[in-house]
Amino acid sequence: MDDFEFSFENPEYRHRYWHSCSHIMAQAIKRLWPEVKLAIGPAIDEGWYYDIFAPFAFTPDDMEKIEGEMRKICKEKLKIERFELPRAEALELMKDEPFKIELINDLPEGEVISFYKQGEFTDLCAGPHLDSTGRVKGNAIKLLACNASYWRGDASRESLQRIYGIAFPKKEETDAYLRKLEEAKMRDHRKIGKEMQLFMTDDLVGRGLPMFLPKGYAVWQQLENYIREKERLLGYQHVMTPCVGTVDLYKTSGHWEHYKDNMFPAMEVDEETYVLRPMNCPHHMRIYANQPHSYRNLPVRIGEIAHDFRYEASGTLKGIERGRHFCQNDAHLFVTPEQIKDEVSKVCDLIFDTYKDFGITDYRCVLSLRDPADKKKYHQDDEMWNTAEAALREVLVELGIEFTEEIGEAAFYGPKLDVNVKPAVGAEYTLSTCQLDFCLPAKFDLKYIDRDGVEKTPVVLHRAILGSLDRFMAYLIEETMGQFPTWLAPVQVKVLTITDRVNDFADSIATELNTLGLRAEADLRNEKIGYKIREAQSQKVPYMLVIGDKEAENGEVSVRNRAGKTVNMPKDEFIAKLMDEVKTKSRTLTIGE
Repeated sequence: MDDFEFSFENPEYRHRYWHSCSHIMAQAIKRLWPEVKLAIGPAIDEGWYYDIFAPFAFTPDDMEKIEGEMRKICKEKLKIERFELPRAEALELMKDEPFKIELINDLPEGEVISFYKQGEFTDLCAGPHLDSTGRVKGNAIKLLACNASYWRGDASRESLQRIYGIAFPKKEETDAYLRKLEEAKMRDHRKIGKEMQLFMTDDLVGRGLPMFLPKGYAVWQQLENYIREKERLLGYQHVMTPCVGTVDLYKTSGHWEHYKDNMFPAMEVDEETYVLRPMNCPHHMRIYANQPHSYRNLPVRIGEIAHDFRYEASGTLKGIERGRHFCQNDAHLFVTPEQIKDEVSKVCDLIFDTYKDFGITDYRCVLSLRDPADKKKYHQDDEMWNTAEAALREVLVELGIEFTEEIGEAAFYGPKLDVNVKPAVGAEYTLSTCQLDFCLPAKFDLKYIDRDGVEKTPVVLHRAILGSLDRFMAYLIEETMGQFPTWLAPVQVKVLTITDRVNDFADSIATELNTLGLRAEADLRNEKIGYKIREAQSQKVPYMLVIGDKEAENGEVSVRNRAGKTVNMPKDEFIAKLMDEVKTKSRTLTIGE
Protein backbone atom coordinates (compact mmCIF):
# COMPACT_ATOMS: atom_id res chain seq x y z
CA MET A 1 0.00 0.00 0.00
CA ASP A 2 1.27 3.48 -0.86
CA ASP A 3 1.38 6.49 1.49
CA PHE A 4 -2.10 7.69 0.53
CA GLU A 5 -3.63 4.33 1.34
CA PHE A 6 -2.19 4.54 4.82
CA SER A 7 -3.89 7.91 5.40
CA PHE A 8 -6.89 7.87 7.71
CA GLU A 9 -8.48 10.35 5.32
CA ASN A 10 -8.77 7.49 2.86
CA PRO A 11 -12.18 5.81 3.49
CA GLU A 12 -10.86 2.42 2.34
CA TYR A 13 -7.95 2.53 4.78
CA ARG A 14 -10.20 3.77 7.57
CA HIS A 15 -12.58 0.86 6.93
CA ARG A 16 -9.70 -1.65 7.02
CA TYR A 17 -8.40 -0.08 10.21
CA TRP A 18 -11.72 -0.39 12.06
CA HIS A 19 -12.43 -3.82 10.62
CA SER A 20 -9.07 -4.99 11.91
CA CYS A 21 -9.89 -3.47 15.31
CA SER A 22 -13.05 -5.58 15.31
CA HIS A 23 -10.96 -8.74 14.89
CA ILE A 24 -8.48 -7.57 17.54
CA MET A 25 -11.39 -7.11 19.94
CA ALA A 26 -12.80 -10.55 19.13
CA GLN A 27 -9.35 -12.09 19.67
CA ALA A 28 -9.04 -10.32 23.03
CA ILE A 29 -12.47 -11.55 24.12
CA LYS A 30 -11.65 -15.13 23.12
CA ARG A 31 -8.38 -14.95 25.06
CA LEU A 32 -10.19 -13.75 28.17
CA TRP A 33 -13.29 -15.94 27.86
CA PRO A 34 -12.69 -18.87 25.46
CA GLU A 35 -16.23 -20.15 26.00
CA VAL A 36 -17.96 -17.23 24.23
CA LYS A 37 -19.21 -17.62 20.66
CA LEU A 38 -18.64 -15.06 17.91
CA ALA A 39 -21.35 -13.81 15.56
CA ILE A 40 -20.41 -10.91 13.24
CA GLY A 41 -18.10 -7.92 13.64
CA PRO A 42 -18.17 -5.33 10.84
CA ALA A 43 -16.68 -1.87 10.52
CA ILE A 44 -19.39 0.81 10.54
CA ASP A 45 -19.49 4.51 9.69
CA GLU A 46 -17.70 5.41 12.91
CA GLY A 47 -15.76 2.53 14.42
CA TRP A 48 -16.90 -1.08 14.65
CA TYR A 49 -18.92 -3.55 16.66
CA TYR A 50 -18.88 -7.27 17.33
CA ASP A 51 -21.89 -9.38 18.33
CA ILE A 52 -21.02 -11.87 21.06
CA PHE A 53 -22.95 -14.80 22.53
CA ALA A 54 -21.83 -15.18 26.16
CA PRO A 55 -23.23 -16.94 29.24
CA PHE A 56 -22.78 -13.74 31.25
CA ALA A 57 -23.33 -10.00 30.84
CA PHE A 58 -20.31 -7.86 30.03
CA THR A 59 -19.66 -5.22 32.71
CA PRO A 60 -17.71 -1.94 32.57
CA ASP A 61 -14.84 -3.76 34.30
CA ASP A 62 -14.94 -6.40 31.55
CA MET A 63 -14.75 -3.67 28.91
CA GLU A 64 -11.57 -2.34 30.54
CA LYS A 65 -10.08 -5.87 30.53
CA ILE A 66 -10.87 -6.21 26.82
CA GLU A 67 -9.23 -2.86 26.06
CA GLY A 68 -6.12 -3.94 27.96
CA GLU A 69 -5.88 -7.22 26.06
CA MET A 70 -6.40 -5.39 22.77
CA ARG A 71 -3.43 -3.15 23.54
CA LYS A 72 -1.31 -6.27 24.16
CA ILE A 73 -2.35 -7.72 20.79
CA CYS A 74 -1.41 -4.47 19.04
CA LYS A 75 2.04 -4.55 20.69
CA GLU A 76 2.52 -8.15 19.55
CA LYS A 77 2.44 -6.92 15.93
CA LEU A 78 0.77 -10.11 14.72
CA LYS A 79 0.76 -10.62 10.98
CA ILE A 80 -2.77 -10.62 9.54
CA GLU A 81 -3.04 -13.24 6.78
CA ARG A 82 -5.88 -14.11 4.44
CA PHE A 83 -6.55 -17.66 3.24
CA GLU A 84 -9.36 -19.61 1.60
CA LEU A 85 -10.77 -23.08 2.26
CA PRO A 86 -13.18 -25.47 0.57
CA ARG A 87 -16.59 -25.66 2.26
CA ALA A 88 -15.94 -28.94 4.12
CA GLU A 89 -12.64 -27.71 5.56
CA ALA A 90 -14.19 -24.34 6.45
CA LEU A 91 -16.96 -26.08 8.38
CA GLU A 92 -14.42 -28.24 10.19
CA LEU A 93 -12.32 -25.19 11.12
CA MET A 94 -15.36 -23.35 12.54
CA LYS A 95 -16.99 -26.43 14.15
CA ASP A 96 -17.01 -24.78 17.61
CA GLU A 97 -18.54 -21.52 16.34
CA PRO A 98 -22.25 -22.15 15.57
CA PHE A 99 -22.92 -18.69 14.12
CA LYS A 100 -19.99 -19.02 11.71
CA ILE A 101 -21.25 -22.49 10.70
CA GLU A 102 -24.64 -20.97 9.83
CA LEU A 103 -23.00 -18.22 7.78
CA ILE A 104 -20.90 -20.74 5.85
CA ASN A 105 -23.91 -22.94 5.14
CA ASP A 106 -25.78 -19.92 3.79
CA LEU A 107 -23.07 -19.10 1.25
CA PRO A 108 -23.99 -20.07 -2.34
CA GLU A 109 -22.20 -23.04 -3.86
CA GLY A 110 -18.98 -21.98 -5.51
CA GLU A 111 -18.58 -18.76 -3.54
CA VAL A 112 -15.14 -18.15 -2.06
CA ILE A 113 -14.92 -18.87 1.68
CA SER A 114 -12.15 -16.74 3.14
CA PHE A 115 -10.59 -16.37 6.58
CA TYR A 116 -8.20 -13.99 8.31
CA LYS A 117 -5.62 -15.26 10.80
CA GLN A 118 -3.63 -13.27 13.38
CA GLY A 119 -1.61 -15.27 15.87
CA GLU A 120 -3.78 -17.98 17.42
CA PHE A 121 -7.00 -16.28 16.26
CA THR A 122 -8.80 -17.07 13.00
CA ASP A 123 -12.12 -15.57 11.86
CA LEU A 124 -14.44 -16.14 8.92
CA CYS A 125 -14.32 -12.88 6.98
CA ALA A 126 -14.44 -11.43 3.48
CA GLY A 127 -12.10 -8.61 4.54
CA PRO A 128 -10.17 -6.57 3.69
CA HIS A 129 -7.88 -5.92 6.66
CA LEU A 130 -4.58 -4.31 7.56
CA ASP A 131 -1.45 -6.43 7.26
CA SER A 132 -0.55 -6.41 10.98
CA THR A 133 -2.10 -5.74 14.38
CA GLY A 134 0.85 -3.43 14.92
CA ARG A 135 -0.75 -0.92 12.54
CA VAL A 136 -3.34 -0.14 15.25
CA LYS A 137 -2.42 2.30 18.01
CA GLY A 138 -3.34 0.37 21.16
CA ASN A 139 -3.65 3.31 23.55
CA ALA A 140 -6.04 5.03 21.13
CA ILE A 141 -8.65 2.24 21.39
CA LYS A 142 -11.83 2.93 23.31
CA LEU A 143 -14.82 0.62 23.77
CA LEU A 144 -17.95 2.73 23.87
CA ALA A 145 -20.96 0.61 24.79
CA CYS A 146 -22.42 -2.85 25.11
CA ASN A 147 -26.02 -3.18 23.92
CA ALA A 148 -28.41 -6.05 23.37
CA SER A 149 -28.98 -7.39 19.85
CA TYR A 150 -30.47 -10.42 18.14
CA TRP A 151 -28.80 -12.81 15.76
CA ARG A 152 -29.57 -11.56 12.28
CA GLY A 153 -31.89 -8.94 13.76
CA ASP A 154 -34.56 -11.56 14.46
CA ALA A 155 -36.16 -11.27 17.92
CA SER A 156 -37.01 -14.97 17.81
CA ARG A 157 -33.32 -15.90 17.51
CA GLU A 158 -30.44 -15.89 20.00
CA SER A 159 -29.92 -12.82 22.20
CA LEU A 160 -26.44 -11.37 21.72
CA GLN A 161 -24.34 -8.58 23.22
CA ARG A 162 -23.06 -5.96 20.78
CA ILE A 163 -19.86 -4.23 21.84
CA TYR A 164 -19.03 -0.98 20.04
CA GLY A 165 -15.56 0.53 19.74
CA ILE A 166 -13.66 3.41 18.19
CA ALA A 167 -9.98 4.03 17.47
CA PHE A 168 -7.85 6.54 15.61
CA PRO A 169 -4.16 6.57 14.68
CA LYS A 170 -3.42 8.99 17.56
CA LYS A 171 -4.71 8.99 21.13
CA GLU A 172 -5.39 12.72 20.89
CA GLU A 173 -7.77 12.05 18.00
CA THR A 174 -9.66 9.44 20.01
CA ASP A 175 -9.84 11.84 22.95
CA ALA A 176 -11.24 14.54 20.66
CA TYR A 177 -13.81 12.10 19.33
CA LEU A 178 -14.87 11.16 22.87
CA ARG A 179 -15.27 14.86 23.72
CA LYS A 180 -17.47 15.18 20.65
CA LEU A 181 -19.60 12.30 21.91
CA GLU A 182 -19.98 14.01 25.27
CA GLU A 183 -21.05 17.20 23.52
CA ALA A 184 -23.53 15.18 21.48
CA LYS A 185 -25.03 13.83 24.71
CA MET A 186 -25.36 17.36 26.06
CA ARG A 187 -27.00 18.56 22.82
CA ASP A 188 -29.23 15.51 22.30
CA HIS A 189 -32.71 16.88 21.66
CA ARG A 190 -34.22 13.97 23.59
CA LYS A 191 -32.34 14.98 26.75
CA ILE A 192 -33.06 18.69 26.35
CA GLY A 193 -36.66 18.03 25.35
CA LYS A 194 -37.21 16.11 28.57
CA GLU A 195 -35.50 18.74 30.74
CA MET A 196 -37.48 21.58 29.14
CA GLN A 197 -40.72 19.56 29.09
CA LEU A 198 -41.12 19.97 25.33
CA PHE A 199 -42.24 16.48 24.35
CA MET A 200 -42.54 12.96 25.69
CA THR A 201 -42.90 9.38 24.54
CA ASP A 202 -44.90 6.65 26.18
CA ASP A 203 -44.67 2.93 25.47
CA LEU A 204 -48.39 2.53 26.07
CA VAL A 205 -49.06 5.06 23.31
CA GLY A 206 -46.45 3.41 21.07
CA ARG A 207 -42.82 3.58 20.05
CA GLY A 208 -41.95 6.35 17.63
CA LEU A 209 -45.11 8.30 18.47
CA PRO A 210 -43.89 11.39 20.37
CA MET A 211 -46.38 13.71 22.07
CA PHE A 212 -45.76 17.44 22.25
CA LEU A 213 -46.31 18.95 25.69
CA PRO A 214 -47.67 22.52 26.07
CA LYS A 215 -44.23 24.17 25.91
CA GLY A 216 -43.10 22.06 22.97
CA TYR A 217 -46.34 22.64 21.11
CA ALA A 218 -45.87 26.39 21.59
CA VAL A 219 -42.59 26.13 19.67
CA TRP A 220 -44.19 23.85 17.07
CA GLN A 221 -47.03 26.34 16.50
CA GLN A 222 -44.56 29.19 15.97
CA LEU A 223 -42.78 27.17 13.30
CA GLU A 224 -46.08 26.33 11.65
CA ASN A 225 -47.24 29.96 11.69
CA TYR A 226 -43.87 31.13 10.37
CA ILE A 227 -43.77 28.88 7.29
CA ARG A 228 -47.49 29.09 6.57
CA GLU A 229 -47.34 32.89 6.43
CA LYS A 230 -44.29 32.87 4.14
CA GLU A 231 -46.09 30.45 1.82
CA ARG A 232 -49.32 32.46 1.88
CA LEU A 233 -47.46 35.56 0.70
CA LEU A 234 -46.06 33.50 -2.19
CA GLY A 235 -49.49 32.40 -3.43
CA TYR A 236 -49.80 29.00 -1.76
CA GLN A 237 -53.31 27.71 -1.03
CA HIS A 238 -53.43 25.65 2.16
CA VAL A 239 -55.59 22.59 2.52
CA MET A 240 -56.34 19.88 5.05
CA THR A 241 -56.60 16.25 3.99
CA PRO A 242 -57.24 12.93 5.82
CA CYS A 243 -54.50 10.92 7.50
CA VAL A 244 -55.72 7.77 5.73
CA GLY A 245 -56.39 6.75 2.16
CA THR A 246 -57.50 3.68 0.30
CA VAL A 247 -54.94 1.19 -0.91
CA ASP A 248 -56.22 1.93 -4.42
CA LEU A 249 -55.08 5.53 -4.01
CA TYR A 250 -51.53 4.35 -3.32
CA LYS A 251 -51.66 1.70 -6.03
CA THR A 252 -52.54 4.47 -8.49
CA SER A 253 -49.66 6.66 -7.30
CA GLY A 254 -47.17 3.76 -7.25
CA HIS A 255 -46.42 4.07 -3.54
CA TRP A 256 -47.98 0.68 -2.82
CA GLU A 257 -45.56 -1.00 -5.23
CA HIS A 258 -42.46 0.94 -4.25
CA TYR A 259 -43.08 1.97 -0.63
CA LYS A 260 -45.45 -0.44 1.10
CA ASP A 261 -42.71 -1.92 3.31
CA ASN A 262 -42.44 1.53 4.93
CA MET A 263 -46.20 1.83 5.43
CA PHE A 264 -48.32 0.65 8.34
CA PRO A 265 -50.38 -2.49 7.66
CA ALA A 266 -53.63 -2.08 5.77
CA MET A 267 -56.99 -1.91 7.57
CA GLU A 268 -60.24 -3.46 6.34
CA VAL A 269 -63.25 -1.15 6.84
CA ASP A 270 -66.67 -1.58 5.19
CA GLU A 271 -65.25 -3.82 2.48
CA GLU A 272 -62.59 -1.23 1.64
CA THR A 273 -58.88 -1.35 2.44
CA TYR A 274 -57.25 1.71 3.99
CA VAL A 275 -53.74 2.62 5.09
CA LEU A 276 -52.26 5.41 7.18
CA ARG A 277 -50.71 7.76 4.69
CA PRO A 278 -46.91 7.93 4.49
CA MET A 279 -47.00 11.10 2.35
CA ASN A 280 -49.51 13.58 0.98
CA CYS A 281 -48.92 13.73 -2.75
CA PRO A 282 -51.79 11.40 -3.77
CA HIS A 283 -54.31 13.48 -1.80
CA HIS A 284 -53.07 16.68 -3.41
CA MET A 285 -53.23 15.09 -6.86
CA ARG A 286 -56.91 14.39 -6.28
CA ILE A 287 -57.49 17.96 -5.11
CA TYR A 288 -55.98 19.26 -8.35
CA ALA A 289 -58.15 16.84 -10.35
CA ASN A 290 -61.27 18.11 -8.59
CA GLN A 291 -61.75 20.94 -11.11
CA PRO A 292 -60.62 21.82 -14.64
CA HIS A 293 -57.51 23.94 -15.14
CA SER A 294 -56.17 26.26 -17.79
CA TYR A 295 -52.60 27.33 -18.40
CA ARG A 296 -53.86 30.75 -17.29
CA ASN A 297 -54.30 29.64 -13.65
CA LEU A 298 -51.09 27.61 -13.42
CA PRO A 299 -49.03 27.30 -11.34
CA VAL A 300 -51.34 25.93 -8.67
CA ARG A 301 -49.53 25.74 -5.32
CA ILE A 302 -51.17 23.45 -2.74
CA GLY A 303 -49.63 23.43 0.74
CA GLU A 304 -50.36 21.51 3.93
CA ILE A 305 -48.88 20.90 7.37
CA ALA A 306 -49.78 17.24 7.13
CA HIS A 307 -49.73 14.36 9.60
CA ASP A 308 -47.93 11.35 8.10
CA PHE A 309 -47.10 7.86 9.33
CA ARG A 310 -44.25 5.57 8.33
CA TYR A 311 -43.30 2.22 9.74
CA GLU A 312 -39.70 3.05 10.61
CA ALA A 313 -37.54 0.24 12.00
CA SER A 314 -37.42 0.41 15.79
CA GLY A 315 -33.62 0.75 15.78
CA THR A 316 -33.81 3.95 13.71
CA LEU A 317 -36.28 5.80 15.94
CA LYS A 318 -34.83 8.92 17.55
CA GLY A 319 -37.10 11.23 19.50
CA ILE A 320 -38.78 13.77 17.21
CA GLU A 321 -35.93 13.62 14.69
CA ARG A 322 -37.16 10.30 13.35
CA GLY A 323 -40.52 8.92 14.42
CA ARG A 324 -43.37 6.89 13.06
CA HIS A 325 -45.63 9.94 13.14
CA PHE A 326 -44.50 13.37 11.96
CA CYS A 327 -45.87 16.52 10.30
CA GLN A 328 -44.52 17.53 6.93
CA ASN A 329 -44.28 21.10 5.71
CA ASP A 330 -45.47 19.77 2.39
CA ALA A 331 -46.54 21.42 -0.85
CA HIS A 332 -47.17 20.42 -4.46
CA LEU A 333 -46.82 22.87 -7.30
CA PHE A 334 -48.64 22.05 -10.54
CA VAL A 335 -46.82 23.83 -13.38
CA THR A 336 -46.41 23.92 -17.14
CA PRO A 337 -43.02 22.78 -18.51
CA GLU A 338 -42.21 26.42 -19.26
CA GLN A 339 -42.73 27.33 -15.60
CA ILE A 340 -40.34 24.74 -14.14
CA LYS A 341 -37.29 26.99 -13.97
CA ASP A 342 -39.11 29.93 -12.42
CA GLU A 343 -40.89 27.79 -9.82
CA VAL A 344 -37.77 25.83 -8.85
CA SER A 345 -36.01 29.18 -8.48
CA LYS A 346 -38.76 30.44 -6.16
CA VAL A 347 -38.61 27.26 -4.10
CA CYS A 348 -34.83 27.61 -3.74
CA ASP A 349 -35.23 31.27 -2.77
CA LEU A 350 -37.74 30.23 -0.11
CA ILE A 351 -35.38 27.56 1.24
CA PHE A 352 -32.38 29.86 1.47
CA ASP A 353 -34.43 32.79 2.80
CA THR A 354 -35.75 30.50 5.55
CA TYR A 355 -32.23 29.31 6.35
CA LYS A 356 -31.12 32.93 6.63
CA ASP A 357 -33.92 33.63 9.12
CA PHE A 358 -32.78 30.72 11.29
CA GLY A 359 -29.05 31.35 10.87
CA ILE A 360 -28.46 28.03 9.06
CA THR A 361 -25.20 28.32 7.12
CA ASP A 362 -23.63 24.84 7.15
CA TYR A 363 -25.45 22.99 4.37
CA ARG A 364 -24.86 21.56 0.93
CA CYS A 365 -27.08 20.92 -2.10
CA VAL A 366 -27.36 17.46 -3.66
CA LEU A 367 -28.97 16.51 -6.96
CA SER A 368 -30.36 13.07 -6.15
CA LEU A 369 -30.68 10.82 -9.20
CA ARG A 370 -32.03 7.31 -9.77
CA ASP A 371 -29.89 4.21 -10.13
CA PRO A 372 -30.79 2.94 -13.63
CA ALA A 373 -29.80 -0.59 -12.60
CA ASP A 374 -32.34 -0.67 -9.74
CA LYS A 375 -35.46 -2.10 -11.35
CA LYS A 376 -37.39 -2.39 -8.08
CA LYS A 377 -37.00 0.99 -6.38
CA TYR A 378 -37.79 3.27 -9.31
CA HIS A 379 -40.65 3.76 -11.74
CA GLN A 380 -39.48 2.25 -15.01
CA ASP A 381 -39.56 4.85 -17.77
CA ASP A 382 -36.12 5.75 -19.11
CA GLU A 383 -37.39 8.58 -21.28
CA MET A 384 -39.24 10.18 -18.36
CA TRP A 385 -36.18 9.89 -16.10
CA ASN A 386 -33.78 11.27 -18.68
CA THR A 387 -36.10 14.24 -19.28
CA ALA A 388 -36.68 14.95 -15.59
CA GLU A 389 -33.03 14.64 -14.55
CA ALA A 390 -31.82 16.79 -17.42
CA ALA A 391 -34.46 19.43 -16.68
CA LEU A 392 -33.65 19.69 -12.97
CA ARG A 393 -29.90 19.68 -13.59
CA GLU A 394 -30.27 22.42 -16.21
CA VAL A 395 -32.35 24.59 -13.86
CA LEU A 396 -29.86 24.28 -11.00
CA VAL A 397 -26.94 25.16 -13.28
CA GLU A 398 -28.80 28.18 -14.69
CA LEU A 399 -29.66 29.35 -11.18
CA GLY A 400 -25.98 29.14 -10.21
CA ILE A 401 -26.65 26.73 -7.33
CA GLU A 402 -23.62 24.64 -6.44
CA PHE A 403 -24.46 20.97 -6.06
CA THR A 404 -23.08 17.47 -6.12
CA GLU A 405 -24.81 14.49 -7.73
CA GLU A 406 -25.64 11.25 -5.94
CA ILE A 407 -26.87 8.15 -7.73
CA GLY A 408 -29.66 6.11 -6.17
CA GLU A 409 -31.05 8.83 -3.88
CA ALA A 410 -33.99 9.99 -6.02
CA ALA A 411 -37.64 9.49 -5.09
CA PHE A 412 -39.19 6.55 -6.94
CA TYR A 413 -41.04 8.95 -9.26
CA GLY A 414 -38.40 11.57 -10.01
CA PRO A 415 -35.09 13.34 -9.27
CA LYS A 416 -34.79 15.86 -6.47
CA LEU A 417 -32.72 18.63 -4.99
CA ASP A 418 -31.91 17.78 -1.37
CA VAL A 419 -30.50 20.40 0.99
CA ASN A 420 -28.47 18.58 3.63
CA VAL A 421 -27.52 20.33 6.86
CA LYS A 422 -24.50 19.54 9.01
CA PRO A 423 -25.68 19.75 12.62
CA ALA A 424 -23.48 20.75 15.54
CA VAL A 425 -22.90 17.07 16.26
CA GLY A 426 -23.56 13.92 14.26
CA ALA A 427 -23.89 13.13 10.58
CA GLU A 428 -25.59 15.40 8.06
CA TYR A 429 -29.19 14.83 7.06
CA THR A 430 -31.77 16.32 4.71
CA LEU A 431 -33.98 19.16 5.91
CA SER A 432 -35.37 20.62 2.69
CA THR A 433 -36.17 19.08 -0.67
CA CYS A 434 -37.56 19.99 -4.09
CA GLN A 435 -38.54 17.10 -6.35
CA LEU A 436 -39.38 17.21 -10.05
CA ASP A 437 -42.14 14.79 -11.05
CA PHE A 438 -43.36 13.88 -14.54
CA CYS A 439 -44.64 10.51 -13.28
CA LEU A 440 -47.51 10.99 -10.80
CA PRO A 441 -49.39 13.60 -12.88
CA ALA A 442 -49.58 11.03 -15.68
CA LYS A 443 -50.61 8.23 -13.31
CA PHE A 444 -53.49 10.35 -12.02
CA ASP A 445 -54.36 11.55 -15.54
CA LEU A 446 -54.05 15.22 -14.54
CA LYS A 447 -54.73 17.78 -17.27
CA TYR A 448 -54.79 21.45 -18.10
CA ILE A 449 -55.84 23.24 -21.28
CA ASP A 450 -52.84 24.90 -22.91
CA ARG A 451 -52.87 28.13 -24.87
CA ASP A 452 -53.36 26.13 -28.11
CA GLY A 453 -56.56 24.60 -26.71
CA VAL A 454 -54.98 21.14 -26.33
CA GLU A 455 -55.16 19.07 -23.14
CA LYS A 456 -51.72 18.56 -21.61
CA THR A 457 -50.30 16.99 -18.46
CA PRO A 458 -48.81 19.33 -15.85
CA VAL A 459 -45.46 18.79 -14.17
CA VAL A 460 -45.45 18.62 -10.36
CA LEU A 461 -42.86 20.00 -7.96
CA HIS A 462 -42.94 18.26 -4.58
CA ARG A 463 -41.26 20.50 -2.01
CA ALA A 464 -40.73 20.73 1.74
CA ILE A 465 -38.96 23.75 3.21
CA LEU A 466 -38.79 22.85 6.91
CA GLY A 467 -38.97 19.18 5.95
CA SER A 468 -40.95 17.79 8.85
CA LEU A 469 -41.62 20.30 11.60
CA ASP A 470 -40.63 17.62 14.09
CA ARG A 471 -37.16 17.09 12.59
CA PHE A 472 -36.64 20.82 12.09
CA MET A 473 -37.46 21.42 15.74
CA ALA A 474 -35.03 18.65 16.79
CA TYR A 475 -32.36 20.34 14.67
CA LEU A 476 -33.00 23.71 16.33
CA ILE A 477 -32.94 22.20 19.82
CA GLU A 478 -29.54 20.62 19.20
CA GLU A 479 -28.10 23.69 17.46
CA THR A 480 -29.21 26.08 20.21
CA MET A 481 -29.07 23.57 23.11
CA GLY A 482 -32.63 24.68 23.84
CA GLN A 483 -31.75 28.37 23.96
CA PHE A 484 -34.32 29.39 21.36
CA PRO A 485 -34.49 32.95 20.06
CA THR A 486 -37.14 34.87 21.96
CA TRP A 487 -39.79 34.63 19.23
CA LEU A 488 -39.59 30.81 19.38
CA ALA A 489 -39.04 30.28 23.11
CA PRO A 490 -41.88 28.36 24.78
CA VAL A 491 -41.81 30.82 27.70
CA GLN A 492 -40.43 34.21 26.71
CA VAL A 493 -40.59 35.94 30.08
CA LYS A 494 -40.64 34.75 33.69
CA VAL A 495 -41.79 37.33 36.22
CA LEU A 496 -40.07 36.52 39.53
CA THR A 497 -41.11 38.02 42.84
CA ILE A 498 -38.77 38.77 45.75
CA THR A 499 -41.61 39.27 48.24
CA ASP A 500 -45.31 38.45 48.44
CA ARG A 501 -46.05 42.18 48.68
CA VAL A 502 -45.47 42.59 44.91
CA ASN A 503 -47.51 39.60 43.75
CA ASP A 504 -50.31 41.72 42.29
CA PHE A 505 -47.90 43.91 40.31
CA ALA A 506 -45.97 40.88 39.01
CA ASP A 507 -49.14 39.07 38.06
CA SER A 508 -50.43 42.15 36.21
CA ILE A 509 -47.22 42.28 34.14
CA ALA A 510 -47.57 38.61 33.13
CA THR A 511 -51.24 39.18 32.26
CA GLU A 512 -50.41 42.23 30.14
CA LEU A 513 -47.68 40.34 28.25
CA ASN A 514 -49.99 37.41 27.54
CA THR A 515 -52.75 39.76 26.40
CA LEU A 516 -50.31 41.17 23.84
CA GLY A 517 -49.74 37.68 22.45
CA LEU A 518 -46.46 37.04 24.25
CA ARG A 519 -45.78 34.00 26.43
CA ALA A 520 -45.14 34.90 30.05
CA GLU A 521 -45.43 33.21 33.43
CA ALA A 522 -45.42 34.69 36.92
CA ASP A 523 -43.56 32.78 39.62
CA LEU A 524 -45.24 33.91 42.83
CA ARG A 525 -43.98 31.07 45.03
CA ASN A 526 -42.58 31.79 48.45
CA GLU A 527 -39.07 30.74 47.40
CA LYS A 528 -35.73 32.56 47.46
CA ILE A 529 -35.11 34.67 44.36
CA GLY A 530 -31.84 32.85 43.61
CA TYR A 531 -33.72 29.56 43.41
CA LYS A 532 -36.33 31.05 41.08
CA ILE A 533 -33.63 32.49 38.79
CA ARG A 534 -31.73 29.20 38.60
CA GLU A 535 -34.92 27.34 37.75
CA ALA A 536 -35.82 29.83 35.00
CA GLN A 537 -32.29 29.58 33.61
CA SER A 538 -32.54 25.79 33.51
CA GLN A 539 -35.67 26.24 31.39
CA LYS A 540 -33.67 28.49 29.00
CA VAL A 541 -36.14 31.39 29.46
CA PRO A 542 -34.80 34.42 27.50
CA TYR A 543 -35.86 37.10 30.01
CA MET A 544 -36.49 37.13 33.75
CA LEU A 545 -38.10 40.13 35.42
CA VAL A 546 -37.04 40.38 39.06
CA ILE A 547 -39.71 42.34 40.96
CA GLY A 548 -39.23 43.77 44.45
CA ASP A 549 -40.74 46.65 46.40
CA LYS A 550 -38.72 49.28 44.52
CA GLU A 551 -39.80 48.01 41.10
CA ALA A 552 -43.45 47.80 42.13
CA GLU A 553 -43.35 51.32 43.55
CA ASN A 554 -41.69 52.88 40.47
CA GLY A 555 -43.45 50.80 37.78
CA GLU A 556 -40.09 49.43 36.69
CA VAL A 557 -38.64 46.01 36.00
CA SER A 558 -35.20 44.60 36.70
CA VAL A 559 -34.47 42.64 33.54
CA ARG A 560 -32.11 39.70 33.70
CA ASN A 561 -31.48 38.01 30.38
CA ARG A 562 -30.54 34.39 29.82
CA ALA A 563 -26.86 35.30 29.57
CA GLY A 564 -26.95 36.74 33.09
CA LYS A 565 -26.80 40.43 32.12
CA THR A 566 -29.13 42.81 33.99
CA VAL A 567 -30.63 46.20 33.33
CA ASN A 568 -33.38 48.29 34.96
CA MET A 569 -35.98 50.06 32.83
CA PRO A 570 -39.59 51.21 32.89
CA LYS A 571 -42.05 48.36 32.37
CA ASP A 572 -43.53 49.85 29.21
CA GLU A 573 -40.08 50.34 27.67
CA PHE A 574 -39.28 46.67 28.29
CA ILE A 575 -42.55 45.58 26.70
CA ALA A 576 -41.93 47.75 23.62
CA LYS A 577 -38.40 46.37 23.18
CA LEU A 578 -39.61 42.81 23.68
CA MET A 579 -42.41 43.24 21.15
CA ASP A 580 -39.91 44.55 18.58
CA GLU A 581 -37.50 41.66 19.23
CA VAL A 582 -40.28 39.14 18.67
CA LYS A 583 -41.73 40.95 15.63
CA THR A 584 -38.35 41.09 13.87
CA LYS A 585 -37.60 37.47 14.83
CA SER A 586 -34.20 38.50 16.13
CA ARG A 587 -31.84 35.54 16.52
CA THR A 588 -30.12 37.22 19.50
CA LEU A 589 -31.26 38.75 22.78
CA THR A 590 -31.45 42.52 22.39
CA ILE A 591 -32.39 43.66 25.92
CA GLY A 592 -29.59 44.00 28.44
CA GLU A 593 -26.83 43.42 25.90
